Amino acid sequence: MEKGKILLIDDEPILLVTISDALAKAGYKVEVAENGQKGLAMFHGESFDMAIVDMVLPDISGIDILKEIKSLSPETMVVMITAYGTVEKAVEAMKLGAHDFITKPFSLDELVLKIQNISIFQCLKDENIYLRQQLEERYHFGSLIGKSHKMQEIYERIRIVADTDAAVLIQGKSGTGKELVANAIHYNSRRKNGPFIKVSCAALSETILESELFGHERGAFTGAIQRKQGRFELADQGTLFLDEIGDISPAVQVKLLRVLQEKEFERVGGSKTIHVDVRIISATKYDIQTVKTERLREDLYYRLNTIKIQLPSLCERKEDIPLLAKYFLHEFKMKTSKNILGFTEGALDLLEQYEWPGNVRELRNVVERAVAFCRTEKIQIADLPKDIREICLKKKKYLDRRVETLDEVLKAAEKEHLSKILKEAQGRKSKAAELLGISRKTLWEKIKEHQIAESATP
Repeated sequence: MEKGKILLIDDEPILLVTISDALAKAGYKVEVAENGQKGLAMFHGESFDMAIVDMVLPDISGIDILKEIKSLSPETMVVMITAYGTVEKAVEAMKLGAHDFITKPFSLDELVLKIQNISIFQCLKDENIYLRQQLEERYHFGSLIGKSHKMQEIYERIRIVADTDAAVLIQGKSGTGKELVANAIHYNSRRKNGPFIKVSCAALSETILESELFGHERGAFTGAIQRKQGRFELADQGTLFLDEIGDISPAVQVKLLRVLQEKEFERVGGSKTIHVDVRIISATKYDIQTVKTERLREDLYYRLNTIKIQLPSLCERKEDIPLLAKYFLHEFKMKTSKNILGFTEGALDLLEQYEWPGNVRELRNVVERAVAFCRTEKIQIADLPKDIREICLKKKKYLDRRVETLDEVLKAAEKEHLSKILKEAQGRKSKAAELLGISRKTLWEKIKEHQIAESATP
């Protein structure tokens, strides 16, 4: 059974023959080249799983061949052959992407074993990529991540919405992923090859927002030194994402309504009517009723809210926290030299206990910080922020507290009431019994049962 295809580049004929024979006996298909030019020509014309390259060749340096191979096929494993005097060059090659190197003189058994180990590594890597792709297909939608029932419903809604050109209003608290949903809708729609343009409505004043949306002509206002296209023009044939739509002023709402109705507008300070074909996706952190009654004109609200998508807070889908945490861990550890394998059970439990008021954005920041502080193979509780640790500890103590039974609560209330009546009756048992509507004998039994200190008796 063929284990893989290897390109061997070396200018020593004896090495070409002996190495290719040994690898062929081990189950590999080997193509040979006696110089760098021929080797690169072969690599351009065929596909190889691995390349073995001599560091010193008569026409091209092994380093240059390595660079070319990695630029053409980053996934191809490259092993450099070096002599004792060029070990420093081998180290340089490793930094440039070589998987390993072997130093002359070496035995054929040593080389074959090294190649076999690399093949195993490559198979595991390919399998890991495949499994990751399977997970992404099952639990991801674009950059959205989650296996919870709530997120599966969101994915299904995105699929349905993407097939239409209807306006979409996304509602969710800060950090829940409203922009990611808008991205997912756009890139799964027929407009995916068109632009996706975002406007942060809450961050801009009325004047600047109007200019950003509709553009302006030169001299339209102080500082308008040249004509500027607005976001509607830039988003033509694509999607315009209006983030925090509930924060735009009434005056801008009027102009926005006209664009939605007529698909045309004029730049600020201009008279030329501009026609556009743009899909509108808007988002808000306010609840829908507030948006409808307090933040937007009613006619604009209904134009924007053809289809509504409501995003759950992270605390409403806690089963997604481990998946998100591991995803962010992979993202951030790839940017460092740390080999962090995961989270300890305690750290993961803590992440699941916390309520995450900042939602997914806050979790991402916490994991980034934990990666920076982690000094072991796994992220520990101590690597998480102190305030989160303290909040979860208080919550645990509250949940672990002893809860009184109903009988205990009733007895405590009865004792308190008896004590109060006895005080009002100034210790007179007959009067207290009368006020309580019980016999004097029953009162005495209750006093004894509750161990109430006796007051003066008439």
